[in-house]
Amino acid sequence: MQELTHYIDGAHVAGQADRTADIFNPATGEVQAKVPLASADEVDKAVAIAAAAQPAWAAVNPQRRARVMMKFVQLLNRDMDKLAEALSREHGKTLPDAAGDVQRGLEVVEYCIAAPQMLKGEFTDSAGPGIDMYSMRQPLGVTAGITPFNFPAMIPMWMFAPAIACGNAFILKPSERDPSVPLMLAELMEEAGLPKGILQVVNGDKEAVDAILDNPVIQSIGFVGSTPIAEYIYGRGCSNGKRVQCFGGAKNHMIIMPDADMDQAADALVGAGYGAAGERCMAISVAVPVGDDTADRLIEKLIPRVEALKVGPYTSGNDVDYGPVVTAAAKANIERLVQTGIDQGAKLVVDGRNFSLQGYEDGFFVGAHLFDHATKDMDIYQTEIFGPVLTTVRAQTYEEALTLAMDHEYGNGTAIFTRDGDTARDFAARINVGMVGINVPIPVPLAYHTFGGWKKSVFGDLNQHGPDAFKFYTRTKTVTARWPSGIKEGGEFSIPVME
Repeated sequence: MQELTHYIDGAHVAGQADRTADIFNPATGEVQAKVPLASADEVDKAVAIAAAAQPAWAAVNPQRRARVMMKFVQLLNRDMDKLAEALSREHGKTLPDAAGDVQRGLEVVEYCIAAPQMLKGEFTDSAGPGIDMYSMRQPLGVTAGITPFNFPAMIPMWMFAPAIACGNAFILKPSERDPSVPLMLAELMEEAGLPKGILQVVNGDKEAVDAILDNPVIQSIGFVGSTPIAEYIYGRGCSNGKRVQCFGGAKNHMIIMPDADMDQAADALVGAGYGAAGERCMAISVAVPVGDDTADRLIEKLIPRVEALKVGPYTSGNDVDYGPVVTAAAKANIERLVQTGIDQGAKLVVDGRNFSLQGYEDGFFVGAHLFDHATKDMDIYQTEIFGPVLTTVRAQTYEEALTLAMDHEYGNGTAIFTRDGDTARDFAARINVGMVGINVPIPVPLAYHTFGGWKKSVFGDLNQHGPDAFKFYTRTKTVTARWPSGIKEGGEFSIPVME
């Protein structure tokens, strides 16, 4: 049984609180490791170490901080296979999907190499008689991130890379379900030249989260997870005077117009709906074909594709489409919601309820499900299932399809598949969702744009990565300066003396 640790002040540190959580192998259902759950006192000690280390790091010029990011990128590429394997072992993702998790985080680190440019202030010469004005972007101090199980490499890097590039220290509280990769990332950052104490990993549950929320030294908190917890963290963190950025749940719609390429749309839906077993906040979980003919053609294309999906452990090779979900509780919740959909009248056209994988009967595998004729009052439409379940809601017109997506409480991502430019432009302009794809099923922006949803998918003013990250992890100071001219008639040839 592997015993994991925290990572404090440049060293692996055993937990002191005598509380642990089990880390499962999702493919077998077996406990493969234990992770310590930090007490509030352990969190406070890590914060104190970070606070002591941060001023010296902030004094390092941005170009030298960027060089640490350059080296970190090199090390991530060097250890890509090792990181992907560790991620797959605890999360259950296929190896290519796990490598993609690391890669999308790496791309944000690459963007952070631009810290010298992003941290430049503004200057106004002669704003008044003899007066100049300029602004400076300065680090906040100690910052923190609370990250989810579904992207244990990408989302931590989305947070700590810009925070550290800006001159902050960072406390990372990763998911207790798959914490090995975050611990490995902290080691790699120090190998890249980051001073001890600037990036620390504290494992834990709600006690650690509350300690982060209440610690007066921590200046900002980033979070990704479910909407109820996002609301809790945002409310408590803001009431404690912190800058808080929280990303919550999603129910992402993909609208399929009658003129869409049905093969392209079906392929996109299968990848976006079932990849990573649907455990993505940007997964497409609702297909909205416009018109019954469009719906019939789409379902006809989808059924054989969904039925042909290969489900298995990451050790079965790179041709596996998706692996197990993360826990037995997650599996039970997905199965409960599927049954609810049946009970409420949706038509289950691909039934994955009896899926079983020989040799892995105790694993957390869930078969692929496809619903048709669902309606917006059903639980499977309203709730984020976070599993391999695609729900089809038929719309008779474009306006009805648009209204479905706009009326839903979540507004993370959406997509439309069409050959008509007018429809696509109208959709992009009117939809009240933060990230929009046009013939692109998962519209996750690249690292130099910002990532963020609308409505109950986000709490806070600034998005993740891109230019917003440098705004979130710094505060602006504006200086107005006036100097005496010092110009005198004639020259002085004697040594000045104090009068």
